[in-house]
Amino acid sequence: MSISIGVVGAGQFAPSFLRLWTAHPDVTAVSLTDVLPDRAAEMAAKQGVEVTYASFEDMLASDVDAVAIFTQRWLHGEMAIQALEAGKHVYSTVPMAIEADQIARIIELVKETGLTYMMGETSYYYPSSVYCRDRLAKGDFGRVFYSEGDYVHDMDLGFYAAYQYSGGEDWKKTASFPPMLYPTHAVGNVLSVTGQHATHVSCVGVKDDRGDGVFDKEISQFDNDFSNATALFTLADGGVMRTNEMRRVGYPSHIRESRLRVFGTEGSFEQLATTTVWQTKEGVEDISHLMETKPSGSLEDDDLVNVDPALRDAFLSGLSPVHDRSRLPKEFAGLHNGHEGSHHFLADDFVRAVVDKTIPPVNAWVAARYTLPGIYAHQSALQGGVQLEIPDHGDAPA
Repeated sequence: MSISIGVVGAGQFAPSFLRLWTAHPDVTAVSLTDVLPDRAAEMAAKQGVEVTYASFEDMLASDVDAVAIFTQRWLHGEMAIQALEAGKHVYSTVPMAIEADQIARIIELVKETGLTYMMGETSYYYPSSVYCRDRLAKGDFGRVFYSEGDYVHDMDLGFYAAYQYSGGEDWKKTASFPPMLYPTHAVGNVLSVTGQHATHVSCVGVKDDRGDGVFDKEISQFDNDFSNATALFTLADGGVMRTNEMRRVGYPSHIRESRLRVFGTEGSFEQLATTTVWQTKEGVEDISHLMETKPSGSLEDDDLVNVDPALRDAFLSGLSPVHDRSRLPKEFAGLHNGHEGSHHFLADDFVRAVVDKTIPPVNAWVAARYTLPGIYAHQSALQGGVQLEIPDHGDAPA
């Protein structure tokens, strides 16, 4: 069996995945649509994509087997629902949705239809997550009782340009997107290791004070003035998770934008921007070299022409020593990888799930557990840090 994939959104992420799915041996055709037809046509010509659609609705009315949603982050939930209702398998970039009822509806549709839903959470494939899952499986952590996941990305390092590219003249309205509604790189980084889910949250938001119209409630489409937020979660096994979402921070996010720390009764793992260590009661082992990814292309590559220079490193980070290269299609060799080696695995896992009729690692149920904590964390912050219960949709069916 092979499939066709329609990519929705000719933005900064699309070129990498257009190339990967075009090269994949089990993908017969790749098509493209964007609300800006000229942008879609230009990207299609560069990527050798032969079919473009005038609209998302036209793509859903076509015979494509699956759609991959690369649109603005607050649109994903609604578009995934439309696609599933149209009988399409869905790959969605993060977050899954920004409303709890949209998440519930996506899970309901996946149950009803048997279609594949996969959220493209990069942190599941980070070297840190891969390494820690292996250590946990071997029992090296003992009992994990506390973990931290950060998404530490200053607006000055590429995000202004990214919002300008996607938002047009009114970009400041959407650049104020609440940090905790984009939680999955922090939450998923932890939960992909522990396999737990969050049950309760208390969150504090830090109001922005730069005064440049971003994170200004009077301008914000989301009525948001938080630029940084910190959340403390209770996990189902009684452990604790803390996450940080920071958009105003003196930190080199172009070096490492997501950081993981996992503490167990027998061992612990900690990351900084350029250093990673494994620790036990006997001592400390520097394992930074195992986390290093090798560049998969040139910073001047034409695929990155619309990506701010401060973000380009992230789109070119290749595989690390802990990644299993053998499981990837040989056709991916030499193609761009990105975000700590995740792109190749994301592209292949979605195709494998649809073609082989298996459940992908970050399926609808897992995606809900990565996304819902942030939705409730933001609500907690709006209420001054009150503790809120987080609903859970359970595990994916066997």
